[in-house]
Amino acid sequence: MGISRRHILRGAGVTLSLPFMPSLSWAGDKSAKLDRPSKKLAIVYLPNGIVRRCFFPGEENAKIPEFIGGFNADKTKNERRFHNQPGLYPLELTSTMLPLQPHVNDITLLTGLDRTYKNGQDVHAQGASCYLTSLSPEQAERQGIAHPNGRTLDQVIGDAVGYSTVFNTLEISCNGFTAPKEPIEFDNISWYGPGKIAPSIREPQKLYDRLFMRASYREHVADVSDLVLADARTLSKRLANDDRRTLDEFMEMVRGIERRILKMDQLLSGVDISIPKNQVLPRGEYIRLQMDLMLLAFQMGITNVCTFMLGPERWDATLMYEGVFDSPVQHHNMTHNQKGNGYKELQKIDIFHMQQFSYLIRRMKEINEVDGSKMYDNSLVAFGAGLGDGATHQYYDLPMILAGKAQGQVNQGRFLKMPSGTLNSNLWLTISQLMGLEMDSYSDSTGIISELLA
Repeated sequence: MGISRRHILRGAGVTLSLPFMPSLSWAGDKSAKLDRPSKKLAIVYLPNGIVRRCFFPGEENAKIPEFIGGFNADKTKNERRFHNQPGLYPLELTSTMLPLQPHVNDITLLTGLDRTYKNGQDVHAQGASCYLTSLSPEQAERQGIAHPNGRTLDQVIGDAVGYSTVFNTLEISCNGFTAPKEPIEFDNISWYGPGKIAPSIREPQKLYDRLFMRASYREHVADVSDLVLADARTLSKRLANDDRRTLDEFMEMVRGIERRILKMDQLLSGVDISIPKNQVLPRGEYIRLQMDLMLLAFQMGITNVCTFMLGPERWDATLMYEGVFDSPVQHHNMTHNQKGNGYKELQKIDIFHMQQFSYLIRRMKEINEVDGSKMYDNSLVAFGAGLGDGATHQYYDLPMILAGKAQGQVNQGRFLKMPSGTLNSNLWLTISQLMGLEMDSYSDSTGIISELLA
């Protein structure tokens, strides 16, 4: 009898599911056909908009429209938008996008995307909670749907592709605050249905525990990799060279994550109680640790669909951006102080977020899949914001970068200018079809974005 596709290592109640290794398939039958890797979807959410003049090509030296902002988010004094001649263009990175230079041939920048906005909820809350439904509270009310507007895109896709994984979806947040500063709508983009939050996991330790399905295991053991190491060594003797290397890389990744969690726990435990812990938690280390846990979940077949919030909307959270500022700053507050050189200081946070996105792409390009391809080849990563500009609260010209090849279905390395007013629900519909769903519409979509397809 052959070994199952997902070989399991166990120890003291801890379950460690391994990535697929061909030499374990059908007891090493070399004639057996290898499974095709599953497609993965990661939706990475950027809070509080972006400094658009440094992100959108052609705006950095252009005159910026005088926005009204507030609840009149769809309007400017002169009804002006960024001039967007539709078409496909070579991708030239703006100053904010420079951290993505190593991946310039692996991403597509989209402009011209809008999301329907109507009065009925705070602009920041609506930016997050309606991001993956593309319905405003007012639209939802007319359709008899209770806010927050039904089942989100990730859940819809998870319903269709989650049958082969432990979890249909995984929700991750990098909001270091434990005390609530805003209602949940500011801090969540995934919903099971009207009023039913799909809670995101903020703490790396809790996320790690969930992946190994034993929340209390640290009461009994210190290191899960120690528990399974002996079994892994025995298993290694049965593996081909390539699979042995895959196992070694995987086990080292698990050990590395554990060491980083311990380091973070020690950092927090040593903080003076009078200092908010979230102020001293290094943002980059925190975000990259959460990203690696997401990738571990993809690699282990725990889920194929994940939402990932780089931070919450609006919270006046004072956070430490290591290597960027000498002391903690408030992201949201800075979005409303862009006069003079203020926008240049805010842009530093945008660049910092791009650095984390670049890290995610690099890691996906390093992880091997069943057939010798890389995780990046089998994935889609949507990196975008629910606001086009944090200072003006606009819901048009939303920033969006798409990475991943979706198993050869997407061409990359391009700048795609959509006609102004193209609904972002069209992008969600396109992504759902690329993930294998047979859908003709999503929310208020008017069709797919065919220019993305190979």
